[in-house]
Amino acid sequence: MTSVIRNITVDCAPPYEPYELAQFWSQVVGRPVTPDAAPGDDAVAVTGAPRLLFVRVPEAKTDKNRLHVDLRPDQPRDAEVDRLSGLGAKLVDDQRRPGGDGWVVLADPAGNEFCVTDGDDA
Repeated sequence: MTSVIRNITVDCAPPYEPYELAQFWSQVVGRPVTPDAAPGDDAVAVTGAPRLLFVRVPEAKTDKNRLHVDLRPDQPRDAEVDRLSGLGAKLVDDQRRPGGDGWVVLADPAGNEFCVTDGDDA
């Protein structure tokens, strides 16, 4: 027996709203927010498999993420970093190396960290 990942769940603490964060990630991954979602909802999902689920929580993030998403863009990594920065992502750490490999750590508007890779980077 095995299990499949149904959701990757992201906590949303005030002042961040699940709907707003889902809208950001919808643009990142190019998948829509569930059609019945609305501002003020306590949980909002971005469609696909696995779903990205954004859930309202009362407490703020206090430490480094113990789990994060690595993105492999369908365009050059640096162009994707620029696109995501334009959507509101913030630079956390730049691990690009001479020769073009490496990755960039970004944070979404609520501070959740994720990486943009060059393709084969771990």
